Amino acid sequence: MTTSETVTPTPTLDLLARPSGGFAMVAMDQRESLRQMVAAATGERVGDDTLTAFKLAVARELGPHVSGFLIDQEYGFHQVAAEGLIPGGLIVAVDSLQQAADGPVEDTSIDERVDLAGARRAGGVAAKLLLIWRDDEHRQRRLDVAAEFVRRCAATGLLSVLEGVAKPAPGETGFDGPAAIREAAAELAGLRPSLYKAQVPLGGAAPEERLVEECARLDEVIPVPWVVLSQGVDRDDFPAAVRAACRAGASGMLAGRAVWSDLVGIGTGGELAAALRARAVPRLRRLAEIVDEHARPWSAR
Repeated sequence: MTTSETVTPTPTLDLLARPSGGFAMVAMDQRESLRQMVAAATGERVGDDTLTAFKLAVARELGPHVSGFLIDQEYGFHQVAAEGLIPGGLIVAVDSLQQAADGPVEDTSIDERVDLAGARRAGGVAAKLLLIWRDDEHRQRRLDVAAEFVRRCAATGLLSVLEGVAKPAPGETGFDGPAAIREAAAELAGLRPSLYKAQVPLGGAAPEERLVEECARLDEVIPVPWVVLSQGVDRDDFPAAVRAACRAGASGMLAGRAVWSDLVGIGTGGELAAALRARAVPRLRRLAEIVDEHARPWSAR
């Protein structure tokens, strides 16, 4: 991942925010996991062109309604940038994902093929790195990777979006999910990325007031603006989870599956576009309303 030689002033989070100061952003950077979703929906394993076509369809239909849009270089970033599909902030994924063809992401690193300076010239305003956080012997190495990511973004004039996903170490028993999410957030957000992206405690599967309590505990350890992701949260539970997180101090969401996952497998033509307009756009608008009503403006952090 190459950077420019001179330090460039970093923009502010206004480039990713709604007028309310909150974030209603869509993640479309899934790679092998998206391929797995399509295979599950259609019974067929699809090629790269199908993944790219799906991502571009999502960008075209949802782009006008998002404050930020996250996509990977392999399957669409440059096309989305060239076509100007995102009026809001465009975010490039810079994580190299280590996962089996039919398994979850197990670890990540910085993808050195991503040219940060080039992404900025193309119209990107931010970069995002996923870190799998575990309490194991590689914990410090992952923190070093995260710190390097934040440094490179600052040097290139890009906002840094750091995503921590806490998982148990191999053989770990008695894994406390909410505590691990807090510990990951304290360490990773403590590196001062522009924005921290956190898991919803308890997978969002709890009464809203209980989620508010857990998210408030999470908010206490995060020193920068933060948003929630939707992975691991049932689509129908996600609006309440976003509301709970925002009531507790979050500034919104950067979510993918909760917005578009049920449309995977429809195809890539007019039928998909119509389904995105009929189903995904209303979901996104509802989430944006929740953000506008309940989120802490990022500048208040």
